Amino acid sequence: MQGLEHKVAIVPGGATKIGQAIVAAFAAAGTRVVVADINAEAGQALERDGITFRKCNLREDADIGALVADTLEDWGRIDFLVNVACSYLDNGAESTRAEWLEALDVNIVGSVMLMQAARAELARNKGAIVNFGSISARVAQTGRWVYPVSKAAILQLTRNQAMDLAPDGIRVNAVSPGWTWSNIMDELTGGDRAKTDTVAAPFHLLGRTAHPEEVASAVLFLCSDDASFITGTDICVDGGYTAMGPERAEAAIPQLMS
Repeated sequence: MQGLEHKVAIVPGGATKIGQAIVAAFAAAGTRVVVADINAEAGQALERDGITFRKCNLREDADIGALVADTLEDWGRIDFLVNVACSYLDNGAESTRAEWLEALDVNIVGSVMLMQAARAELARNKGAIVNFGSISARVAQTGRWVYPVSKAAILQLTRNQAMDLAPDGIRVNAVSPGWTWSNIMDELTGGDRAKTDTVAAPFHLLGRTAHPEEVASAVLFLCSDDASFITGTDICVDGGYTAMGPERAEAAIPQLMS
């Protein structure tokens, strides 16, 4: 992909499984990366030539300001923001006001504050922002309210940002992963990838969860010059989940006839 070498990316949530794959892909393309995360141990483990770590809580404006300032001090520019950081806090219909505000602060507001802090640099370099939506943004999911609502809001935010930042030369897009081998899947299954794929299979045309590296490839494409005329859109890296709609991978009619 063109236009990634010698650029600088900030990746909030870069210490997660998906974040690590994105960081590695950027580094392989010659992009310098700043990993921003609340998990200092995992973030510091990623540091090497061309990759730095900054502890950052997206609910704290001071942390965001320091992140941008440190990035400019270390690398002298900012070209890409990739907003991986996410809260999965969700108690459905029982979610409290505090839980709603905490989750939305991380999933939406934090990325907006980061954009504001980095906007001048992104404009100077004709940069790009990639937000993280989800298949959860488009369908109702039993027992989940906060997470799907926040992801739906991110897709609308992406469209609004794309419109208002276009005069600055900043492109803004989103990726919406399907089930992906991620921190939450690891935690829910106790590290059982095979079980995750088995449960995921009926919901995805490709019959499995995504590898984090497959999501990373879409992110890098949207940041690259190969996507120079793409803004305000969402790429579903979902193995056919969205295309399937209310159907499932198994044929229903034979079950009626059996």
